[in-house]
Amino acid sequence: VMNYMAVSLGVKCNFCHLIKDGKWDFAADEKPEKQTARAMVQMTQNLNKANFKDQIEISCNTCHRGRSHPASGITFPLPTPPAPRPAATAAAPGATTAADAKPKDTPPTADQILARYTEALGGTAVIERLKSRSMKGTWVMNDGTSVGYEIYQTAPDKIFSVLVTPKQGNFERGFDGKAAWEKSSRGLRNIEGSELHFFTRYPDLFKDIKLKEQFTRLTFGGKDKINDREVYVLRGTSTGDKRERLYFDIETGLLVRRVTSTETMVGVIPEQVDFEDYRDVDGMKLPFTIRITSIDSYFNSTRSFTEIKLNVPVDATKFTKPTAASGT
Repeated sequence: VMNYMAVSLGVKCNFCHLIKDGKWDFAADEKPEKQTARAMVQMTQNLNKANFKDQIEISCNTCHRGRSHPASGITFPLPTPPAPRPAATAAAPGATTAADAKPKDTPPTADQILARYTEALGGTAVIERLKSRSMKGTWVMNDGTSVGYEIYQTAPDKIFSVLVTPKQGNFERGFDGKAAWEKSSRGLRNIEGSELHFFTRYPDLFKDIKLKEQFTRLTFGGKDKINDREVYVLRGTSTGDKRERLYFDIETGLLVRRVTSTETMVGVIPEQVDFEDYRDVDGMKLPFTIRITSIDSYFNSTRSFTEIKLNVPVDATKFTKPTAASGT
């Protein structure tokens, strides 16, 4: 939420918060900008309650758009409005117009789009055979730093990953379906809370393959374009009551983008995942590049794989938390 407010105003944390004796004092209320922020949050909440039945339609970004102060005046030059459409002329009685003659496209249903996606991936039989996966490549972080990246998974949700960094050594992380851990040069620790959420959701073996069961509602949301390619859009509500948009390439049927929206007290915060460079791996199409774009720049990354293998044996002990002795 704080990062969303900062991005909306185009500022950093110190716009509202104080640093005292070299340390952040987030609780301090001395800066007038912090008091203004509180008043603005209350204002948007009141507006949403009075006008939009408590739905989050007005937020910081509605007016600020990346500026610390909203633009209150008109900026020149003025944008050129689109030319008006020519008025329709009346057709002779019984005549057929060009508009009438041209058949209207029937939009696909959500089920049809998902069924085509399943076929584009390789078909139901190939998906059902998927039991494990290993991937190797690089992880490019938000600041441009590139590190080695390996990940091993077995169904339904066991994960082991390794980040190979030149300065801090290896970061090993595992999840055995119940508990997660990290082992590094700093020692051994548990992964919990929001950190666990971020660790387990991206590498989920079926997260971006078996889509239908993840949603309580899915509807056709029209057409759009991504990088000059036409896409079908599905709008859905996930089982966790989050709003999502799924974008499928019309030509290939493959999933090329997934946008998740989290509703908070100050606005709806988006997160975008792009899937690129699909290749065939043992009869299944998989993306070899995954880009994650978030309000929290810490989680922005590009994961590019040079090798993906399916249904390979994975040592079950990889997922188990090491003992304290082996983690030091």
